[in-house]
Amino acid sequence: MRHAIDPGPMAVEDITPDVLLDKVTNLKYKEWRLMQICATKVGEDRYEVLYTFGHGYKMFSYRLTISDEDKINSITSIYDIAYLYENEMHDMFGIQVEMINIDFKGHLFRMGRETPFK
Repeated sequence: MRHAIDPGPMAVEDITPDVLLDKVTNLKYKEWRLMQICATKVGEDRYEVLYTFGHGYKMFSYRLTISDEDKINSITSIYDIAYLYENEMHDMFGIQVEMINIDFKGHLFRMGRETPFK
């Protein structure tokens, strides 16, 4: 069965941490909403962070591929709710996120092991 609205494939753009805030700010001004931020380990000391945004029935993502040593800027100054995703990335993967508006400093979750997916 075909749905009446077919948004097609979701576009993904690879970016570097230094342009993240500019890119996200641009989407905010165009009234895109933050849908999710997802981190995953893609290799030894390498992580992929996917920022997904929606506008109507369209979806778009920015993808960062970072190492253990890389630091990324928080987008909480643009999207307040990002603090939950960013604290989760820090607690679960050890990803260093700077300037989070509400920073739980590694204590968002009660876990038996520090950064279990690092």
